[in-house]
Amino acid sequence: MGVLNVTPDSFSDGGDYSLVNDAVLQAKLMLEAGATIIDIGGESTRPGAAKVTIEEELARVVPVIKAIRADSAALISIDTSKPEVMQQAVNAGASLINDVYALRKPGALEMAASLGVKVCLMHMQAEPETMQQQPEYRQVVDEVGLFFEQRLQACQQAGIARENILLDPGFGFGKTLAHNLSLLAHLATFKQYGCPLLVGLSRKSMWGELLGKKVDERVSASVISALLAVVNGAAIVRVHDVAEMAEALTIYKALQYAD
Repeated sequence: MGVLNVTPDSFSDGGDYSLVNDAVLQAKLMLEAGATIIDIGGESTRPGAAKVTIEEELARVVPVIKAIRADSAALISIDTSKPEVMQQAVNAGASLINDVYALRKPGALEMAASLGVKVCLMHMQAEPETMQQQPEYRQVVDEVGLFFEQRLQACQQAGIARENILLDPGFGFGKTLAHNLSLLAHLATFKQYGCPLLVGLSRKSMWGELLGKKVDERVSASVISALLAVVNGAAIVRVHDVAEMAEALTIYKALQYAD
């Protein structure tokens, strides 16, 4: 999954693809490099990011989705928590809703159920504005698992089929470095729910904290950690550095078929 943020303030590529033509070109380059899904976001969820109105988010993402869909049959994901954006994004050509709030915003669960597309439920403690202010867990793996169980039950009650659900433990969303490392080490635990696991570790601040690297210096850490996630059960990895990730996955897949 290639990350395409059409925002001015995302932590890694904010402002790079605010123009539709630039965003479409970047999507094309990521697809050529090996991405099979393009994840489009119109509102930053980094700590302290400003909230965006429905109208502004729609103005950012819908033209880009339409342009990519007109040029490609690639899978398009919409990274949003707003029901109105979900609806218009799917109408424009998106086929996956990637929601950091796990459909907990008012009307989101019902909207996702009515649209009938796949949804990704991500775990996040607190809100983006405050999530990194001393996050605490008794046992992070167990608590994330309990959250998944609760959200899966809510989805079932709303009429969302289990086969349409993906799960994301939410690395960096209300977690310390220790929490993130524990989740990565025990990622396979979440396979018990029978849903594909989506993992986003790309250029995260956890690698800056562990390695002392700036955002644009975290490519190696991003690729290595994503590959470890695949080894531990991830079905989809959400990345900025598509070509490097594709190479790593090609090597890994080749080893699976080696004598």
